[in-house]
Amino acid sequence: MERKHWMDNLRWVTVLLVLFYHVFYFYNNKGVFGGIGGFVDDPMKQPQDVVMYILYPWFMMLLFLVAGISSRYVLDRQTSKQFIKSRTLKLLVPATIGLFVFHWMTGYFNTAVARGQGAFDNVPSFVMYFLWVPSGIGHLWFIQDLWLFSLLIVLIKKLDKNDRFWNWCGKATIPVIILLGMLVWLGSQAMIMNPRPESLDGLYNLYKPLTYFIPFLLGYFVFSHDKVQDRVEKIHLPMLLCAIVACVALVWMGWGQNNTTPQFLSGWLNSLYAWLMILAMLGCFKAWFNQTNRFATYMTKSSFGIYVVHYLVIASFGYMMKMYTSLQPWMMYVILTLAVMLLSPAIYEIIRRIPFVRWCVLGIKKRKS
Repeated sequence: MERKHWMDNLRWVTVLLVLFYHVFYFYNNKGVFGGIGGFVDDPMKQPQDVVMYILYPWFMMLLFLVAGISSRYVLDRQTSKQFIKSRTLKLLVPATIGLFVFHWMTGYFNTAVARGQGAFDNVPSFVMYFLWVPSGIGHLWFIQDLWLFSLLIVLIKKLDKNDRFWNWCGKATIPVIILLGMLVWLGSQAMIMNPRPESLDGLYNLYKPLTYFIPFLLGYFVFSHDKVQDRVEKIHLPMLLCAIVACVALVWMGWGQNNTTPQFLSGWLNSLYAWLMILAMLGCFKAWFNQTNRFATYMTKSSFGIYVVHYLVIASFGYMMKMYTSLQPWMMYVILTLAVMLLSPAIYEIIRRIPFVRWCVLGIKKRKS
C-alpha cells in the first residue's frame, strides 16, 4: 500500500495544534479545569482564549478518526494478537508505567498551587509522590482511550470478519458523509450533563468514551476507503468555508462560557462546527499536503513521543513564569509557545536514547543491534 503522506502530515500538524492549544488553555480565564488561571477576572476580557473555541471542538476527534483509519491499515497487515501487543507497548505502557517514571513531575506542578496554599503541609514527601503520579495523567487520557478502542476494534473486526459492513460503509456518498455528523452529535449526548462532585462523573466526562469512540469507528469503517477519501477531497473548499462560518457563529454565541462543559460540547452548533472542520481538514490535507520532506518525515516518526512529553514543559515553564516573574502576558504566551515547540522534541530525543526509560515513557523497546 502506497504511503499516504497527507495523513501523516495531518496527524503531526494536529499534534502541534494540541501543543499550541495547551499554551492558551494553561492561562485561560473561562473556568476550564486545569491550568493556572488567566490575567483578568472577567471571562469576556481575555480575547486570546478564542484559540480554545477554535481548536477544542474538533482536534481530538480528528486524532481519533485518523487513528481509526490507521488501525484499519495496520490490521490488514498484522494479526489481532500482533496488533494488541504493539498497541499495548506503545499506548498502555507510557500511560501507566510512564506516570511513575516521568509524568509525576507534571503532577508536581499540577499540584503546586494547592501546595502553595498549604493544602499538603502535613503530607510526607514520599506520600506526595503517589499523589503526583495520578495528577500527571492529564493529556495521557488520549492514549488510554486509544488503547481501549484498539481492544474493542479487534473484537468488532471478528464480528465483521468478512468485511461486509466495512465494504458497505465504503459506498458512502457525499450527502451521507456530511450527515454522519449526526453521529458525532449523538456521541456528545452521552456525556453526564450534571456531574456529581462526589462521584467519578467528572472523570467520565474527561475521557468521553462514546464521544471519541464514534469518530474512531467512522475512521475505521468509513474513512479508511480510498473512494471516501477522494469524495471528501472534492468538497474540501465548501467544507472549509462552512467550517469558518460555523466557527464564527460558535465564538459569537458562546464567548465567555466554559467551552469544555458538557452543556457547551453537546450543543448542536459545537458538533456541527466540529464535523465540518474535520471534513475540511481531511479534504484540504489530501488535496494540498500529500507530499513529504525531511522535516515532515521526522515529525511523522516523532509526533507521538512529542505529544507524550510536551505537557511537562507547559506545566513547569507556565507555572514559574506566572508565579515568579513580572513578564507581560503576551511575553509569557510567546515564551511558552517557543518552549513547548522546541523543548518537547529535545526531551523526546533525550528519552528515546536512554535504555529502559524509553520503554517506560515512550513504549520503545530495546534497539536491535
